[in-house]
Amino acid sequence: MATELNADTATAGLYESDFYAWTQEQAKLLHKGAWECLDIPNLVEEIESLGRQERQELRNRLGVLLGHLLKWEFQSERRSKS
Repeated sequence: MATELNADTATAGLYESDFYAWTQEQAKLLHKGAWECLDIPNLVEEIESLGRQERQELRNRLGVLLGHLLKWEFQSERRSKS
């Protein structure tokens, strides 16, 4: 039990101090199947955040595309090769 607490504390500290190193450590633990050593609360937070970011990025890109298509349709006199 003390080992689990130390592992959790160490990974949580790494999450706060070196995010990239934390991601690499979590990936290694996942590959090894060391489920008890994973930083579950922070993994959940990051996966949820990634999903939100991807969705927002898609919305932004669709908005830009829609704007270009509307300009193409309704401002045909201003079309150029660029």
